[in-house]
Amino acid sequence: MALRLKNRDNFSMVLKKYFSAKNETFSLDPLAELIAAVKKEDIGVFVAYLKDNHHITENLSYYIHNIFKDKTFNLSLTEADILSENAFFPELKKRLLNKFLPSIENEDTIWYLVDVVSVTPKKDLDFFINSQEDKLSELFRLLKVDRFVANPYVKRELLFAFNVLAWRVIGNAMDVEVMKMVPKYRNLDNPFLALQNELDILITQFKEDPNFQLNSKDEVYKQIKVYLQQCQDFVNIAFKNSGKYGISSKINLYLLKIRQQLTRMSDILQIFVIDTPEDYVVRSKQLFLNILRYKSHKNNVQDLISDSTRLMSHLITNHTAETGTHYITSNAKDYMKMFWKASGGGVIVGALCVLKMLYGSLEGSDFSHAFLYSLNYAMGFVMIYLMHFTLATKQPAMTAATMAKVLADGESRKSNFTDFAHLVSKLFRTQFIAFVGNVLLAFPIALAIVYGLEVLFKQNFAIDKSTKLLTDLNPFESKAIFHACIAGFFLFISGIISGNIGNNSIFYKIPERIAKNPFINYFFGNKFAESLSKYYSKNWAGIVSNFWFGVFLGATAPIGLFFGLDLDIRHITFAAGNFALGLYGKDFSVDSYTFWIGFVTVFLIGFFNFIVSFGLSMILAFRSRKMNTTEVGAIFKEIFNYFIKNPLRFFIPIRSRLDGKAQELMEKSKSSTKPKDL
Repeated sequence: MALRLKNRDNFSMVLKKYFSAKNETFSLDPLAELIAAVKKEDIGVFVAYLKDNHHITENLSYYIHNIFKDKTFNLSLTEADILSENAFFPELKKRLLNKFLPSIENEDTIWYLVDVVSVTPKKDLDFFINSQEDKLSELFRLLKVDRFVANPYVKRELLFAFNVLAWRVIGNAMDVEVMKMVPKYRNLDNPFLALQNELDILITQFKEDPNFQLNSKDEVYKQIKVYLQQCQDFVNIAFKNSGKYGISSKINLYLLKIRQQLTRMSDILQIFVIDTPEDYVVRSKQLFLNILRYKSHKNNVQDLISDSTRLMSHLITNHTAETGTHYITSNAKDYMKMFWKASGGGVIVGALCVLKMLYGSLEGSDFSHAFLYSLNYAMGFVMIYLMHFTLATKQPAMTAATMAKVLADGESRKSNFTDFAHLVSKLFRTQFIAFVGNVLLAFPIALAIVYGLEVLFKQNFAIDKSTKLLTDLNPFESKAIFHACIAGFFLFISGIISGNIGNNSIFYKIPERIAKNPFINYFFGNKFAESLSKYYSKNWAGIVSNFWFGVFLGATAPIGLFFGLDLDIRHITFAAGNFALGLYGKDFSVDSYTFWIGFVTVFLIGFFNFIVSFGLSMILAFRSRKMNTTEVGAIFKEIFNYFIKNPLRFFIPIRSRLDGKAQELMEKSKSSTKPKDL
């Protein structure tokens, strides 16, 4: 390796050094040095040199045939760049280990040869792909590897790899959990079984005549191609049915593996097809580039994470999108209804602010405070949810999914983005009135409760905490903005939890299990079981996500203290309540700077709560639907222009001729969230 990195010879010097005479060595160093040197030049120059130096070309060709002779390459087709584990983390661990400590390969394989010769297989692949096609073909002819795929040994390797992949794909596709995703194929008409039958015919032909040649008009080729497409359709239907049946990460990985194996089988099949003499060199080049491509992506962690998480993020945003449609008001009546719901949330949060202040005055360990704070938040958020009130910043994680769902709709992409911009204005004013409702009630309720406590117990409970409460609302003396971003992140996480619970509920058929549970039916009756099933289906995801959101908020500060980190959370509604408690503890005797900085910071906290949770949720939603970044940029530009022309519509429900179109987009989003039978 050190020698190769230090080598600065051009390809002519390398060729003269190693191939001026017949080279009988099996060492891979000459080939490694030659490839490194050729990459510095244009491949056309290299080909021209070989044409002018026949003796060197003959020696190079002999050397290449010598080192490649009897080398197996089926592992490069069956293993490289195909998932080998049935779970995400074992696969991730394996790829990371192989990246930093490459595995030891059998020296009699092409896999080993590529490992030794190609230090950077991805760059080598790019070099050959970007080279002139006719020059690469000429190079193959000069080196006498242009009919590589006609060799019976090569055909044997290809067929063996095809057969291995076929048996593996059948095993994965017949898994009971996978079959649940596509119940209509649970019979002998399964395309995977038919594919194996056709492959057996192909193998029989090879055994009878190792020199047989397949062409695009052969019936067996046509049948295999049809069944491969039907198997791909099987996988596509399974993915589409994930909205109906739910899906686990294990099944997601199974389906990804099946798709990769089917794609690889299609690649191998294409290598066999020879219709004209020119196809020999085309297929030989194709096999060479395929092996290099598979190898270069073998340990790609980014692809693994992207492929493994895209469907799950799609399902999560699908379920949160269905909830998000309830958080966008369409008219003045809905607008005021949202205000009253947010006001109800503000009342509960005002009480929670006082309770947290009292819990903080109790002596105890960091763990006990974390437990009490978490219980306080979780109890309050679940109450808000069950009483159908609204916590303003819980909306962005839900509405972002809805907006991305509308954007991803085929028709809306082609239409004028003004319709979508108007929908965004409806979303924004809904967020605005929710903020107003939360803050307007949290402030006076916190004041009323702490005043009532002073009347009852003759003690101002806010005195000891007032200085800290007001300091925490000064972004110049505390990390209020950073802590607001932490709260926004937890809002985003709670949205993911809600979507994941919804997906798991469908995948494991929890509502149906409750309705059919013999114990519940026997002791409580059928009606109770049905009611419990419906209640679970409707509320459980919201209860769990709100509970964990409360735990996250309550435990952050104590955990930060435990690790010696300045961690905490700031939420607009709690900030409003704490502002009231801080002023009351100071008997409202604060300077104007303290008052106004606290007042402004409350709304700054709300802004960062919103922007972080909404932004992260939009990124997740965009990613799950493969949104085009250029298109998204054009949409945001249209939204900005719409705001400049109609700023009031972003704050109050002014009627518009676009209301009908925006409502139509919302209805499409709702209907597309519901699973369809496929």
